[in-house]
Amino acid sequence: MTAQTTTATTGGRTFMRIAVAVQTVAIFFQAITAGVLLASSHGSELHHIGSYVAYGTTVLYLLAAVLAWRPGGGGPRPILYAAGFLVLASAQVASGIAGLTPLHVPLGVLMFALSTLALARLFPVPR
Repeated sequence: MTAQTTTATTGGRTFMRIAVAVQTVAIFFQAITAGVLLASSHGSELHHIGSYVAYGTTVLYLLAAVLAWRPGGGGPRPILYAAGFLVLASAQVASGIAGLTPLHVPLGVLMFALSTLALARLFPVPR
């Protein structure tokens, strides 16, 4: 690997780490506002705005995965993960709009767990 390829790979990995970290925080914020929404009617606007942010960060994650993949860079597997996550986010939005709380809430928990796992995979523990 040349120095330029190493720098590009490191830069792509850093962008992906940032994108997944922001996505995880956005989904956690959604969990907080969902709890407020279930307890009172005051969380509705925050949860609605947060849904746009969370979906946008999922698109950002997919973009970061594609940019990190470039030939000579990382493998294509993170693109599949990010695309799958975008499908989950789309299902989450659809179930929220349809008012399917029994599907919406567990799907949100699954998304937070998967985002946390993706983040943990990007920060390996040295042995």
